[in-house]
Amino acid sequence: MSTGGTTGLSEDPRSLRDVVYQQLRDEILNGRISPRERLTEPKLGKLFDVSRTPVREALSRLLSDGLVERTDFGYAVVVPSLEDLRNLYELRITLELRGIARAIENPQVRHDEELLSAEREKWAELRDAPPEPDASFVLFDEGFHQVLSRSSGNTQLTGALVTVNQKIRAVRMHDFVETDRITATIDEHLEILTLVLARELPSALTALHKHVGESLEVVMERATQSMTRMALAG
Repeated sequence: MSTGGTTGLSEDPRSLRDVVYQQLRDEILNGRISPRERLTEPKLGKLFDVSRTPVREALSRLLSDGLVERTDFGYAVVVPSLEDLRNLYELRITLELRGIARAIENPQVRHDEELLSAEREKWAELRDAPPEPDASFVLFDEGFHQVLSRSSGNTQLTGALVTVNQKIRAVRMHDFVETDRITATIDEHLEILTLVLARELPSALTALHKHVGESLEVVMERATQSMTRMALAG
């Protein structure tokens, strides 16, 4: 876990609580805290150079957010159960497909071509110079899906997708540790973007469905493998 110090911050306990909360939340959502790492008040107090009170209040908020859970030795990052993962992946697939489906159903819904063209340029650059396999690639992947959803014009749909992706990020990040997964993801993103920009929406919907999980069983198999990698990494 890496955080910035709190040197020079206001001594107002509310400010300290908010800073600790925001930094811990960012660390958790970006996968920089291992699910097996124990988060204790003394440890975090020393890390942030604050008393236990703002740490305790920050952890309480994270507990309410469902991002951490109590353990015998403090707190730990919540990892969804396989049942929860199945439900969340099912919801993710529904939200992903809806962005294109609504444009098929209503011809007046037009995707933001400027937004998608910029995204296609970014992924074309990644295709030309693929990054090394790394768990942080999940953030690039989420960015693509967020842009694709936002381009369809329904901000509420996009907001719901972002929330779901945050909940499954801790597991999905361990799905990008093989070169083949990186290159396949890049190629599939480019195919989807090209089809949407060409207004070949039924084909785009099929490609997106295949990409995010045409078979929920296959998706769950991949998620289970990711959870195994995560446990070994921990």
